[in-house]
Amino acid sequence: MKEKIQETLSQIEQSYEVKIILAVESGSRSWGIPSESSDYDVRFLYVPRKEWYFSIEEKRDVIDFPVDNRIDLHGWELRKALRLLNKNNPHLLEWLHSSIIYFQDEQCISALREIAQSAFSSKSALFHYINMAKRNHLEFLQGHEVKIKKYFYVIRPILACLWIEKHKCYPPLDFQELVQGTLASCAIKESILSLIQQKRAGVESGTTIQFTELHHYMQLEIERISNYAKSLAEEHVNLIPQLDVVFRELLQYVWELDEVRTETRISPR
Repeated sequence: MKEKIQETLSQIEQSYEVKIILAVESGSRSWGIPSESSDYDVRFLYVPRKEWYFSIEEKRDVIDFPVDNRIDLHGWELRKALRLLNKNNPHLLEWLHSSIIYFQDEQCISALREIAQSAFSSKSALFHYINMAKRNHLEFLQGHEVKIKKYFYVIRPILACLWIEKHKCYPPLDFQELVQGTLASCAIKESILSLIQQKRAGVESGTTIQFTELHHYMQLEIERISNYAKSLAEEHVNLIPQLDVVFRELLQYVWELDEVRTETRISPR
């Protein structure tokens, strides 16, 4: 499957005349809790040719490339990604922290990861995750019976908030690490570990009777974390001057590197 994904990334580069600088897995596979039937959610960052930016027209800055019913690829253009990085966008931060990497340009991504550390805001991240937990709780967990995989759409953002509150840094993607780093031994922890085992075993699409104690815990934590996030001072730092420099340097670097590779391929021996 990895080879198929990498071949598709090369096809995207040729079809759209872009250079991909990062391609990673997101979702349950990057969380370390996939089942055999889990989809492949590939997310990537790309750089168009320099001429793409020299236009008065607004151009589409995302690429959607569904392959089949198991593989989905979605990418963001570099300038869009840097703008979102300045806003501490949690989705982009997750891509930069994914441990399942299909391709990355080390020089480009090292620069982005370094800036991401400066961009991180506990308050902004807490609001993102706790609002996600609220929405998903209302949408997915109100019935007497609940789909097992839907629990993770609420539990994970709550645990991410607990990690930020406790460790004051960006939470890991690995679900097991999140659980171990936020919860002491208790019935809640055992319930979550049980759900993880069921999901890995491939019963994620099945339903289960509501875990009453777990539901009560989630409701209390959603309310508590919401109040805690409101109490925090604003942390945002304007990184636009620094991001402008990185944008120009990466744009120049990516296409100069391509020219060098092309010359190397066609140069006579």
